[in-house]
Amino acid sequence: MIVPEDWGKSLNASLLADRDFRKLSAFIYENWGINLPASKKTMLSSRLRRRVKACGLGSFKSYIDFVLSEEGEEREWGHLIDAVSTNKTNFFRERQHFDYMSRTLLPRLYYEQRSKNSANLRVWSAGCSSGEEPYTLSIVLAEYEKLNPWFSYSIIATDINSQVLSRARQGIYEDELLETVPKNLKFKYFMRGKGQRSGLHRVVPELRQKITFQRLNLMDKKFNFKMDFDIIFCRNVIIYFDRQTQIKLFQKFHNNLKPDGFLFLGHAENLQGMEKKFVKIESSVYQCKK
Repeated sequence: MIVPEDWGKSLNASLLADRDFRKLSAFIYENWGINLPASKKTMLSSRLRRRVKACGLGSFKSYIDFVLSEEGEEREWGHLIDAVSTNKTNFFRERQHFDYMSRTLLPRLYYEQRSKNSANLRVWSAGCSSGEEPYTLSIVLAEYEKLNPWFSYSIIATDINSQVLSRARQGIYEDELLETVPKNLKFKYFMRGKGQRSGLHRVVPELRQKITFQRLNLMDKKFNFKMDFDIIFCRNVIIYFDRQTQIKLFQKFHNNLKPDGFLFLGHAENLQGMEKKFVKIESSVYQCKK
């Protein structure tokens, strides 16, 4: 493809045309439920410039045409969703949730498991990004398991972005990303890299084996899980969706929770409009009603 020598400069100075922005934002909403109002045009333009250049294209319009093509679906959708979403996360983020699990919820579920002779606690980390949340969950659950040998658990972690899922599966993190992990747990559950891997830590196999990572679009009409979950974590994800999309997602969460199962949201999120399906039991923690 031959493009003018100054195309990069002109692209750097430009914004998506209103028509192109509407077309792309409608596509993003339809496929991933992310709502991009007109106020986000500057942000989206800025984030997409690098992708336009990486694809060797000369304009936003050419990039959008590529995204909408069959080849674009295979090669670019992952990059696009990465550009429009924020994969900000860290270990033990919103620590109150994990403290509540350890002190209150797990003893309760352990007792219920034993009384029902149900041996495995099922947890879903929805919108898991690069893996910090499901690995934190696995640390908390592993610590409880060591004190209660009859207890067992499994975690399914999903995200729409194949690139962050690949990193999550590897379980390798820079030293600075482990600053929020208590030292005793860091030494117990992370292996320190040596030589060329100095400055890195990898999650120990016993935790990695407890987690199944898979790609999933929360906008799918139905989630094909074989069994319902005891706990669903979906934190700081729904802030990207409008209320109509949120309500549909909450209903799907309800459908995939066991009776009296638990849903954890981010502290800035709520279940307004779903009071008949869930009851609030703790700050941003809700119990399913069936």
